[in-house]
Amino acid sequence: MPSKRRKISAFVKILLALFLVCGALVAGGYYVLTTVEPLEQDTVEPLEPACRLDLAQGSYTLEPLQAVNAVTVGGVAFSRDLPEEAVTVAFATVWQESTFFNLEYGDRDSLGLFQQRPSQEWGEPEEILDPVYASAAFYDALAEIDGWEQLPVFEAAQAVQRSADGYAYDQHETLSADMAEAITGALGPAMTCWYDAETVGSLTAGEADVEGAREEMARVFGVDPTALPVEEDPRTGDLGWAMTLWAVAHAEEYGLTSVTYGDQRWRVSDGLDGAEAWTTVAAEFDSEGGIALG
Repeated sequence: MPSKRRKISAFVKILLALFLVCGALVAGGYYVLTTVEPLEQDTVEPLEPACRLDLAQGSYTLEPLQAVNAVTVGGVAFSRDLPEEAVTVAFATVWQESTFFNLEYGDRDSLGLFQQRPSQEWGEPEEILDPVYASAAFYDALAEIDGWEQLPVFEAAQAVQRSADGYAYDQHETLSADMAEAITGALGPAMTCWYDAETVGSLTAGEADVEGAREEMARVFGVDPTALPVEEDPRTGDLGWAMTLWAVAHAEEYGLTSVTYGDQRWRVSDGLDGAEAWTTVAAEFDSEGGIALG
């Protein structure tokens, strides 16, 4: 009998120990659940600053500096009264030579968007590094080529550039043609740009350099934006839309928080609303030729 009682006592002790261990685990789990902060389920990562082009074949995203240079290269064609096809040739060239970054270096003494060489009489280095000057020099050289409009894009580009591998320009033709259609204004509000929250805040709190933006637009396009004719439907005016997209791409540089053309208004944002920054508003026609900067 004494032996049997000792066996029962040992069994009870084991049960008691298991109960205490399980209780400790449950208590510990409850502590963790009640003291650890819950995970954020709706956290949205900020977008990298960028500019989106809504092309006929789909969307394409550029870095802000690329967009700034693209709208300038496209804009200078208006100052030379050249068609959209000339912009396609220029874009294919720039994609190959610099991917739309204004490089201060290159092969031998090549510089800038088009990698033009001072030693080949393209201009002084500081001139070549001015995208407006470099674009004008390219277009002037293109216009001197007889029948350039009938040439394949890569041949027209090579006739101007005289590079080691002229066929390389061919790979950029499709994208360049789509970009040229949008940036020269044929597709209306086909570009939107967004920035980080700090930049958006500084633009909103600052004062826009509207006069500076207008002066540079006149230098790029060869037309004072305040002299544009006021149209009943501004969508018919590719020049007006090209200027509008130029202003959108240059918003950070000139402190612009809004650009309005006709009944379409772009506002600066961080892109977290889907980067849909264009909205329809009451049409504005005034002495600014339908383009209002703010």
